[in-house]
Amino acid sequence: MSNFKLELVSSHKQENEWLDFPKKLYKGNPYWVCPFDNDIKDVFNPAKNQLFNNGQAVRWVVRNEKNEIVGRIAAFYNKEQAAIEEQPTGGCGFFEAIDNQEVANMLFDAAKEWLIGQGMEAMDGPINFGARDDWWGVLVKGFESQPLYKNPYNFPYYQQLFENYGFQVYFNQHTYSRKLEVGQLSPAVYSQVKRLSENPAYRFEHITPKDYPYLAERFRTIYNKAWSKFSGVKPFSKEDTDKIFNSLRPIIDPHLIYFAYYNDQPIGFYIMIPDLNRIIGRFNGKFGLINKLRFLLMMKMHKADRIFGLIFGVTPEFQGRGIESGIIHAFEQDVLKGKDRKYKSLELAWVGDFNPVMMRMVETYVCAERFKMHTTYRYLFDRTKEFKRCPRLSIKKD
Repeated sequence: MSNFKLELVSSHKQENEWLDFPKKLYKGNPYWVCPFDNDIKDVFNPAKNQLFNNGQAVRWVVRNEKNEIVGRIAAFYNKEQAAIEEQPTGGCGFFEAIDNQEVANMLFDAAKEWLIGQGMEAMDGPINFGARDDWWGVLVKGFESQPLYKNPYNFPYYQQLFENYGFQVYFNQHTYSRKLEVGQLSPAVYSQVKRLSENPAYRFEHITPKDYPYLAERFRTIYNKAWSKFSGVKPFSKEDTDKIFNSLRPIIDPHLIYFAYYNDQPIGFYIMIPDLNRIIGRFNGKFGLINKLRFLLMMKMHKADRIFGLIFGVTPEFQGRGIESGIIHAFEQDVLKGKDRKYKSLELAWVGDFNPVMMRMVETYVCAERFKMHTTYRYLFDRTKEFKRCPRLSIKKD
């Protein structure tokens, strides 16, 4: 007879226990960073998460014989997202557990059976019921470093818990890093910069506060053009981009957001932010008035000394002309040669192995190296069906 008991989270008390379990599990771990409680709560709040408009989410915990929580999980699906896949696919995520396969299997079984009941034929995990670049994947390489903001950290044994159950690798997500030192770009970058500098129509510069009202629309225009030829990529709406930049505004450093222009028309961007995980770990998930004041003070004291590279983009008609080189060189000149060296390193996360173009760009132009890897798994409910890895991001044919 099992010493463990599965419980569906249905009360406010259980929700708080589900939320707080990782704080106990990782207590004393120097690398795990406690996320804001409200960031997690918002994922499961239908008033805050639009995926509930056409979907559902549930949560479970597992208790031991002492009634202590030893594992948790969530399962969810959105009909629109599920229909994109070859088979209707839901997700499980926010998995945390002690090193015990029985506990993990109870949680995975609960998610699987619930998703089958909702008409799903597969589940991806661990993933987020929301933005794809938040809390997505199992960390399998790079455990001796703090994760970036909203990037997962877990114990090494999680990989075996998933794979022993039968999950298979759907794709890997690489995190890249480079020290911020002048002159570390490749000769090809400097050669392209020299060529671009001979054409006065090009300019590369960071934003200033006067640009703030136009940031979201500039980004949206370039992004939608840059990614329009890739299959499976949805364009951003005005509402999407306004929401993103409104959330970023309190932490924007103008010297970390760059645009490329040709005859004063924006043609490319590189968006970076200070990494909040350098600060928020000491808040234990709380962000009340006192911690907000502490946060602002530590930001002014430059405690966030690592840069989080969010996204690159160049419009199609200017791709292949070295625009990425011009942007990263401008960043090097402006930030790295400054007298006040706030930042020590740059990391770029969530570069999927299904996107070799982006991998080459980061390695060639940013001159960063892979040093972490997260894995997103898929589990087919029909175990006789052929498993297929995530297809490479491909260009749409005209």
